[in-house]
Amino acid sequence: MQVLLHLMAAVALLVWGTHIVRTGVLRVYGARLRHWLSHYLDRRLLAFAAGTGVTALVQSSNATALLVSGFVADGLMPLATGLAILLGADLGTALMARVLTLDLSWLSPLLLIVGVPLFLSRKQSKAGQLARVALGLGLMLLALTLIIEAMAPVTEARGVRVLFESLTGDLLLDAVVGALFAMLTYSSLAAVLLTATLSAAGVLSLPVALCLVMGATVGSGVLAFLNSGFYHTAGRRVALGSLLFKLAGLILMLPFVDLTARWLATLSFAPQDLVIGFYLAYNGGRCLTMLPLTVPMARLCRLLLPDPATPEPRQGPRHLDPQALDQPALALANASREVLAMGDLVETMLDELGNAMRRETTRPKAPPEPLDDQLDSLHTAIKLYLARLPRERLSPDSQRRWSQVLEMSIGLEQAGDLIERMMEKVRDRKTARRRSFSRSGLQELLELHERLRANLRLGLSVFLNDDEDSIRRLLEEKSRFQARQRQLAHAHLERLRHQVVQSLETSSLHLDLLGDMKRLNSLFCAATLKPVDKERPTGESRS
Repeated sequence: MQVLLHLMAAVALLVWGTHIVRTGVLRVYGARLRHWLSHYLDRRLLAFAAGTGVTALVQSSNATALLVSGFVADGLMPLATGLAILLGADLGTALMARVLTLDLSWLSPLLLIVGVPLFLSRKQSKAGQLARVALGLGLMLLALTLIIEAMAPVTEARGVRVLFESLTGDLLLDAVVGALFAMLTYSSLAAVLLTATLSAAGVLSLPVALCLVMGATVGSGVLAFLNSGFYHTAGRRVALGSLLFKLAGLILMLPFVDLTARWLATLSFAPQDLVIGFYLAYNGGRCLTMLPLTVPMARLCRLLLPDPATPEPRQGPRHLDPQALDQPALALANASREVLAMGDLVETMLDELGNAMRRETTRPKAPPEPLDDQLDSLHTAIKLYLARLPRERLSPDSQRRWSQVLEMSIGLEQAGDLIERMMEKVRDRKTARRRSFSRSGLQELLELHERLRANLRLGLSVFLNDDEDSIRRLLEEKSRFQARQRQLAHAHLERLRHQVVQSLETSSLHLDLLGDMKRLNSLFCAATLKPVDKERPTGESRS
């Protein structure tokens, strides 16, 4: 039992080390990697090379698949290009497996000794995150050593040998086991490294090891497809195409596994090197062979996953017509309509916040598409649309409206993020703990909440019509709101002085919500007034 625990701990350490490296690289170079993947990839070979390089850095084809699925879902990348990148990602995983199985036992303690103090002392800096990557690599190398040591007594147990020998009867079953292990560890790289280590320890025969690594490749494809479920149909297609490529490679290679294993056995290499060498050759040959087939595979994926007959709930815009970009006034009107749609989403989120403050039980199941995600998608689309309008060609009035639209969309997006954080506070610090606001406290919060909704509507009216009367009313309401917020904060402190139990239990949350509502109100007002104040000619006044 103790030996089994040591083995499981070593496997967990290997998976954890892979996770640390992936998150460390994404934190430091995530923006650059996204830029490389989403730009200048109009050629298959270039896209293939980009996928190989990015995956070698983050040590996870699943992470690359998520990035690419998001780009295809947002319309920033053709489906065929995304499939080429994912073929390169499979080769990148195989290259990293080759590097990590070299004799690097001397490197593990060095990476840990340097990585731990540097990471702990400079966590938030770039150097600290690079130290995190070094720490993860050190843990991976250490884990591989521990697995070899833990497997030594296991290989002597007859029952274990019988268990692994039972896998040799069915090559397809062996591949399924490899796929399941890759899914359980959430890393085909970890599954392949463990398989190679077990083969070196004599626990696995060569044909079984080859099937396991091929199955691990399919397992990573299944993971990517499952993870793409929260994207729209376009995003799921790229994960489906990658999975079909991997299944095709498995089906084509499976009948030749025994022949390949017999040929590899004649080579004078260690079992571990044979397994990794096969994995590298298999992925390289499969990916290069299927690279010319990305366009036909894209067509097949569109047939298998057609656009739904009824429109999906979209995060994206409905009115940003690219053909209107030649007519700035029409283009700005289209963008303004999308900003009003953002305002509707923010108002809906405010309604949910009010319901959450009233609710005494846990929140119902969330909708399949969070409102905050829809808001972020609209904001991104509006920014990209406005960026395509050449400002130097706009009239002064159009430039002023351009700034209004941009500032309002930014303010509403920030308001959505703030409301989402407020919802999390209510869920975590009131509803989940079965606590309640006092009757007076809840009434005060709902009163301020209703003022917020009114100011949001007034702000959208100012944005749409830009009339002086609405502007003056909005400035007055902003001042009244701030004054009322201070009064309600003092009223809450008075309840604390009288030892109201419910107020004592929810005091921190209550004051946080009051402060957040003040910031929300400032966003609703500033987003409408700020750009116009900045660009209104001298002599004109907002009030």
